[in-house]
Amino acid sequence: MFQATAYSGQRIKDYELLLKQLTALSEDETDALAILSNASALLNQFLDNINWVGFYLWKNDELVLGPFQGLPACIRIEYGKGVCGTAIKEGSTQLVEDVTAFPGHIACDSASKSEVVVPLSVADEIYGVLDIDSPTMSRFDETDKVYLEKFARELEKLLQ
Repeated sequence: MFQATAYSGQRIKDYELLLKQLTALSEDETDALAILSNASALLNQFLDNINWVGFYLWKNDELVLGPFQGLPACIRIEYGKGVCGTAIKEGSTQLVEDVTAFPGHIACDSASKSEVVVPLSVADEIYGVLDIDSPTMSRFDETDKVYLEKFARELEKLLQ
């Protein structure tokens, strides 16, 4: 059984614990939906000052809403559109300090001010993205980027 953890407040140490929790929750599971659902719930309880966390999955050449925590969201995102579609097109993490300054940003929740999106791939194929929004400008920094990319790489192993 999972129990919520009181994190130490030391970000790198806490992110390392988060990675261990993801592995412990998912290592014997084979169902992708279950893994992604728990991953979004885990990130939601770990990260402060966010208003949406979840996944968009690559299907028929577009991103389709997957498991998430937060308010209802856009269901489909075209390749190259918005922050999520750009992450897929460029194959790189998008760290956006101010979403209003991002060309073509898709405002699913008008409260979102900053965003980080990490692309996912499995077996060298596009799988989708991890998307996290915050109601605060510049909420995400390089430490978040590095550890969310590690989180995504661990997820990719679990989804193989």
